[in-house]
Amino acid sequence: MKDRCWFTVGGLAALLLSGLAVAAPPTAKRSSSPFVQTDGTSFTVNGSKFRYVGANSYWLPVLNTEQDIWNTLGNISAVGAKVVRVWAFNDVATTPSNGTWFQLVQNGTVSINDGPNGLQKLDTVVQMAQQHGLYVTLTLTNNWYPSLSNSTGSSLQSRGGTTEVTLPRNYLSNDYGGMDLYVHQFGLQYHDQFYTDQTILNAFQNFTSQVVSRYVNSPAIFSWELANDPRCGSTFPTSGSCTTETITEWHATMAQYIRSIDPNHLISSGTQGFMCTDCPKLYPLSPTPTPQPSPAPGSKKRSGPVTTEQLLRKRAESRRLNRRAAKLAGKLKEDGIRVRGRWTATATRRQQAPEVGSASDGSYGVDSQDIMNIPDINFGTFQLFPDQDSYAPNDPSLSSYQNVVNSGVDWITNQAQSANAVGKPLVMTAFGLVTQNNSADFVPFNMTTAPYATEDPYGVTNQQQTDAYSTWLNTSVSLNLAGMVQYQWGQQNLTAETGTTISPGLTGITPSSGTTGTSSNSDTTGVSPNDGYS
Repeated sequence: MKDRCWFTVGGLAALLLSGLAVAAPPTAKRSSSPFVQTDGTSFTVNGSKFRYVGANSYWLPVLNTEQDIWNTLGNISAVGAKVVRVWAFNDVATTPSNGTWFQLVQNGTVSINDGPNGLQKLDTVVQMAQQHGLYVTLTLTNNWYPSLSNSTGSSLQSRGGTTEVTLPRNYLSNDYGGMDLYVHQFGLQYHDQFYTDQTILNAFQNFTSQVVSRYVNSPAIFSWELANDPRCGSTFPTSGSCTTETITEWHATMAQYIRSIDPNHLISSGTQGFMCTDCPKLYPLSPTPTPQPSPAPGSKKRSGPVTTEQLLRKRAESRRLNRRAAKLAGKLKEDGIRVRGRWTATATRRQQAPEVGSASDGSYGVDSQDIMNIPDINFGTFQLFPDQDSYAPNDPSLSSYQNVVNSGVDWITNQAQSANAVGKPLVMTAFGLVTQNNSADFVPFNMTTAPYATEDPYGVTNQQQTDAYSTWLNTSVSLNLAGMVQYQWGQQNLTAETGTTISPGLTGITPSSGTTGTSSNSDTTGVSPNDGYS
């Protein structure tokens, strides 16, 4: 097996613990409940304040033995993590001959698998998590399902590289069914019809009720996450009529539906945190209160929402300072026209109008502030994946790596401001940065192949990843984020069985013993799925 970067959350938990206590002493003002609750911009449980570092392990229910699930959860708990984020869906279009699946979605009908290779596997995860002192965030569907072109959910997907490797179903996080599978099997063609078609909504609510009702009284559930990265577009095209209001309305409908079933647990979105600073709001913030005396020392004053003017002003000031620093260091590359001994901007640059960028102008059909302010949404969520999303234009005075780090800091800062304006807790539900060691395994969420498998190493060094994570986590702690969840956990020494997600010889882009995991092999142990972030 090739070397892999098994970056655990242990260092992240230590960083969090160095600046705060995960559980603060209980206060008389907070109600004592075994279920996680919110108190302003904080979480509480059993009357104590609760902040956490967690891990993403979407694949936990597909492990081949209960012992593997137990060991994985034990290892996650041992490094100080408090919450694990798991896929609570596993949709197929045809019944697989082996492996785990939760729901059959076929020709406009749905069927729930409540058997030992179905939702009982999820029961095991929840029960064992509780025994290890972990909470579980359960995600109910996914925006991404690019393997839909392979209509049989149990078939294998190909992944390019120096050696062709076929990946079993459920190896990649985007191979668990999801929105586009509903759209396809209900005879529709646009991704955003998942949000608007009543028949699909009924089907999704049916599945949601089956899952939510199982755990209404379980204190192990941290929250219900409506979807991973919901947005207007995906593998299927958008209809052209999808707007931020479309996505916000769907969130409001689903959150209200879950609340009617489960009064105990928190509900969140699962968006990337995309913004729309100039969009009309379905759930506008309360009017700005009349001026009040300055807050007492140590208390926090609620901030205003993120605005277009603010984003452009901060970026312009940052560029000015970075340009000055680069000039003083002799690293500035002048790119204008020299006029009478001085540099001036070119005509093209003078005519460029500043823009906030697609992450903040509503291009993705997501207005995270408006979603967060829905009454039945209890806290805000966002993700940070610089290898897959652009959060701001690059600053030409900085290196590509420093642009990545700085854009992450700015993204976290803007998200924290937005959550503080709404007055709810905020969680970074997933963050990751691909290293050169992992570049051959990196499969973007909207793809089924590894685009950098045959190229020179893509990504950052291990040390750069560690430094970036430390910077982002320090920023998150200083801004009072309530939770930070790394993507993703890596686990070795798992039980391998031919034809399942954890197959003999399958160790990522490079197979051991020349196998692909689809045929018998003398190996008896395997490793957890890695889409480039383990």
